[in-house]
Amino acid sequence: MDLGLTDKVVIVTGAGAGLGRAFSLAFAKAGARVAVADLNLEAAQETAGLIASAGGVAHALRVDVSNEGSTKAMADETQGALGAIDALVNNAGIYATLKRQPFFEITVEEWDRVMAVNLRGPFLCAKAAHPYLRLRRGKIVNVSSATVMSGSPLWMHYVASKGGVIAMTRVMARELGPENINVNALAPGFTLTDASLGMMENAASYGVERGAIKRAATPQDMVGAALWLCSPLSEFMTGQTLIIDGGRQFL
Repeated sequence: MDLGLTDKVVIVTGAGAGLGRAFSLAFAKAGARVAVADLNLEAAQETAGLIASAGGVAHALRVDVSNEGSTKAMADETQGALGAIDALVNNAGIYATLKRQPFFEITVEEWDRVMAVNLRGPFLCAKAAHPYLRLRRGKIVNVSSATVMSGSPLWMHYVASKGGVIAMTRVMARELGPENINVNALAPGFTLTDASLGMMENAASYGVERGAIKRAATPQDMVGAALWLCSPLSEFMTGQTLIIDGGRQFL
């Protein structure tokens, strides 16, 4: 199926590894030109190299999503290098490096660090890309987490930040709808990225018994929804959150 993404320009943040790399490769395969943005420029360049070797078009750049100047530079550089911004996938976040602990043991410094990346980051990236998105009937996809629905214990800062992403998605959808910009969120469940595999020994079986689909999720399970939400096929959908967790919970 032609998703209508050929020659569209998509920014993916946190694109140096994990879900961000999977999203970037999938967009390129669908014909989009991808701005591969990551705090780690070398990782972004590696993802861009994979796209180029497969015949796609990518531009690697460094971004600190918690910094307003850096996100504005990301948007301006993408516009300059690729000629437009049609979609933004706010994927960058702090996750696997967090220590699971009771909320009353989380330091204020760690709380602020998580909020700066996971919540302020999507806000700043959307703010920076907005002047360009409004010219293109643009799309924004904010990556949240299914932990918001389950109330997963022992990492309140992460869950709270991702809950904020869902709330922010709804407000953005209301405000940007008149400009023909669609804003939606993805809420992946536990997914077998390299980072997740390093978190626990039983990652491949973690939570599988709770799902309607009895297997662990892979990054490839997430890309279809992201592609669809950035395509013309989702023109009349906005302000929504898609939970992709193999049916571990239904809302």
